[in-house]
Amino acid sequence: MTLPELLAHTEIHSIVQDILKVRASGVALGELAMVDNGTGLPSLAEVTEINQDLVSLQVFAGGKGLRSDARVQFLGHAAQVAYSDDILGRVFSGIGQPIDGGPQLLGQPRIDVGGPSVNPILRAVPSKMIETLVPMIDVFNCLVESQKIPIFSIAGEPYNELLARIAIQADADVVVFCGMGLIFDEFQFFRDRLEAEGVFPRTVMFANLASDPIAERLLAPDMALKVAERFAVEENKRVLVLMTDMTAFADALKEIGVAMERIPSNRGYIGDLYSQLASRYERACDYQGAGSVTLLAVTTMPGNDVTHPVPDNTGYITEGQFYLHDGMLDPFGSLSRLKQQVIGKVTREDHAAVMNTMIRLFSGAKQAEQKQQMAFELSAMDHKLLKFGELFAERFMRIDVAVPLNEALDLGWQTMAECFEVEELLIKEDLIEKYFPKP
Repeated sequence: MTLPELLAHTEIHSIVQDILKVRASGVALGELAMVDNGTGLPSLAEVTEINQDLVSLQVFAGGKGLRSDARVQFLGHAAQVAYSDDILGRVFSGIGQPIDGGPQLLGQPRIDVGGPSVNPILRAVPSKMIETLVPMIDVFNCLVESQKIPIFSIAGEPYNELLARIAIQADADVVVFCGMGLIFDEFQFFRDRLEAEGVFPRTVMFANLASDPIAERLLAPDMALKVAERFAVEENKRVLVLMTDMTAFADALKEIGVAMERIPSNRGYIGDLYSQLASRYERACDYQGAGSVTLLAVTTMPGNDVTHPVPDNTGYITEGQFYLHDGMLDPFGSLSRLKQQVIGKVTREDHAAVMNTMIRLFSGAKQAEQKQQMAFELSAMDHKLLKFGELFAERFMRIDVAVPLNEALDLGWQTMAECFEVEELLIKEDLIEKYFPKP
């Protein structure tokens, strides 16, 4: 159906910021529309609210310059995204338009974004690990297929570098990247890194830049997750979805909520912030008889405040979190609630022992460090713990360290052997006999 064939609505009720209200009937929530201002370049809009015959539309290009006699033509469908193998290695905007200079995908099949999350009976019990080559993840907080987990961080931390490393190193068939509110340098960083490392042919990028319309920021994760879902269900792919930054997504929700005159809730965020976040995170799934979607999303914490509404609500939805500060993944604040599904079952038998012992020793190292700072006399064990703490931070906690899991476990044994006697480790004798380095 061409635009001239569509019924045009011209009874504009009001225009407030990016929200246009028009009287119309037979319209569905989430339906797209074209707003023609008489310039020959119509703007895309989405139905966000319906009150009897008064329809509210979020105009993607913004409300500036819109005239009261603008023509609104509803398209009869929700937002759609192209889906086929041809989208691999491509870069799209937040509304699914190619922005990489490549050909348009006019002849490709398109699918509706959004819709309900996966029926629970179709979900398989998570039982497979995604190896990232990041020791602080693989050894201490395994990333499990179908897991949804955030990276809590603050501005200035290298979370983009960490996300890029995971995209490059992770054991996944397809990587779907979604950037929300990125500055151009950040966008170019991800694109250049993925191309330079040779993983771009198996990657799909959706990028909403800081200069792009706010409304597109809300569609970008839906586009990315719908594409990921199709790759998993129809092609049995292990899909890893990487998002940054969910706080920018939530701030866009808040801004649009203000424009729509919704009553603010906690710190100005709309009351359905939890459900808005949950509807995206719940797309992570291990499908019975098919592939999987695993979701890893950066969530920046303003003022390093974990009680901020975005990280606070996120913690109730996701299955753990990774804490990034001082350029390292915090072994104490980070948690994967699904790691017990794979540790010792699909990983080496000594995995749990190495993980628990090293964390216990590192905790002791931090206590010894406090004693040293307070000028207390240190014991021989304290000196051993301090040495271990330095080696642990250098060999495991830096995000630029890339080590396969089994090599990381061997390195753990080696590090413990360099600092302690066998009897000080309190590990089962059979594991000591098999894995402890021989002199």
